[in-house]
Order: sequence, then structure tokens, then C-alpha cells
Amino acid sequence: MRTLGTSKRAAELAADVTDFRAVRGRSLFRDAMGRFLSNKAAMASVIVLGLIVLFVLFGPFFAQYSNEEIDWTRMGDIRGQGMPSFETGHFFGLDELGRDLYSRTIQATRTSLLVGLIGAAAALVIGTAWGVIAGYYGGKLDSAMMRIVDILLAIPLTLVLILILVVAGRSFIALFLGLGAVSWLTMARIVRGQTLTLKTREFIEAARAGGVSETKIITRHILPNLIGVVIVYASLLVPEMILAESFISFLGLGISEPHTSLGRLIAEGAGTMNYGTLWQLAFPLFFYVTIIITMFFIGDGLRDALDPKDR
Repeated sequence: MRTLGTSKRAAELAADVTDFRAVRGRSLFRDAMGRFLSNKAAMASVIVLGLIVLFVLFGPFFAQYSNEEIDWTRMGDIRGQGMPSFETGHFFGLDELGRDLYSRTIQATRTSLLVGLIGAAAALVIGTAWGVIAGYYGGKLDSAMMRIVDILLAIPLTLVLILILVVAGRSFIALFLGLGAVSWLTMARIVRGQTLTLKTREFIEAARAGGVSETKIITRHILPNLIGVVIVYASLLVPEMILAESFISFLGLGISEPHTSLGRLIAEGAGTMNYGTLWQLAFPLFFYVTIIITMFFIGDGLRDALDPKDR
């Protein structure tokens, strides 16, 4: 009987250990990924956005004309011979100057995606560093740093972009500098608020009592707990940067030829609608709206997955 009881007790302990290992193996990252993968709208948006990225990467292999090449034989009758056609090799038709709209749409989509990603990356790095330093150290340093942010936020984003593009010239570098100069401001305020809350938590006090340096507290305890907020806001910042660049390009102040962007193509298509060339507006507008919508759905899905209240 004693042997039977001992065996039963050992089996129960083994089951408890197995359950403990199963629970311990479930990380917060896996839990968040499970929530995100179960979000149908977010996953559909990821698939659609992935198809657009594949179009940008592999689309040039199917193009029969470059983005700068003019088809002189068809540019005289844009409404007739310039319409989208697989026979002529102009899959999206021609623009008003006789250039292949398919190649120009690929180039414009690539430019807009780069603008959104680089602008969000600048906000991620600069805004996070600024907000963490201001929120963690506090005092006069916090007041001085946040007053700088308030002053810069009072200046309209469009005005800053226009000034930088006028002074530095209409180029990729000037555009990225303009977007990076102001995109981090809101990120800094969000990170600073989260840091103020985190630095008073018990595990931070325990780290200080244990003699952990300030730098290690920031890198090992503060920043890992900010990842969720930072990723969500960065994903929502990508379409915001694309919108800002498109608005500047629509005004004619964006990057100069031979480069183009979706905003510039939309502006050109809107100017030729009266001539019956609707495809010049429809194709770039389709990619533009699709990117914006998918990015917003992905950001919303990340917010739901990383929200601690839903765990």
C-alpha cells in the first residue's frame, strides 16, 4: 500500500511539474502573437500589404518600359492608344507625357513605402530616446526637454516640410530630413508619460536597491516595457508619414523628376481627368488607399494584441 501511495504521489508531482513547464513556456510575446494572428482584419491587411511589397520588388521584371522612357508612337492620342493594354505593354496605360504608368506606379509605391518606414524609424529612435531620458531623470532636464517638444509641436508639420524642401532642395534626403525632424515629437511625449509611470514601479525600486546602474535600469527594465506602446504607435505613424508626403507632393513641392511618389501621380491624374484619362488617377489612387487602410488595420491589430488590459 505504501508503495502504491508513493507511486501515485510521484505521478501527481510529475503532472504538476509538466503543467508548470507548460505554463512557464507561454511567453507574453507568444500570447500577443496569438492574439494578432487571430485578428482576421489585421492578417488580411498583412497579406494585402505583402502582395504590394511583392509587386514593388518583382513588378519591374515584367515591365517593358522604364519609368523615364517615352512612347512617342502613342503619346499623341492618350485617350485612344494610351489606354491600359497588355498588347502594347503599357499595363496601366500612359501618363500625359507618354511615359509608362506601370513603371511609374512601381517607383511611386516604393518611394511612398520608404518615406513611411524611414519616417517611422526616425520617430522610433529619436522619440524613444528623448522621451525615456526626459521621463526617467525628470526635474529641470525633463522641463527643458519637453518645452522644446512643445515649441516644435506648435509649428505646423506642413510648414516645416515646405521650409526644409525649399532651403535644402527637393530630394530624397531633404524629404527624409523634414519628416524625421518632426515625426518624433508625439512619440517622445507618449514615451515620456509611460516612463514616468514605470520608474515608480516596485521592480524599478528593487533594481535600484540592488545597486543596478541607471543605464542598465533603462535598457533592461524601462525599454522592454515600452516595446508594446512604441511598436503600436510606430505602425500607426507609417500611414501618417505617407499622408504628409503625399500632401506635399500633391502641392508640387515633393521630390523632383525623374523620381515620383503616389501623391505626385495622384496630382497628375487629377489634372488630366477632364481629358477622359481616368486610369492615370485610378491606379496610383488604388495603391495609395490600399496601403493607408492596411497599415491602419495592422496598427489596430497590434494595439489589440499588445494591450495589457486584454491579457
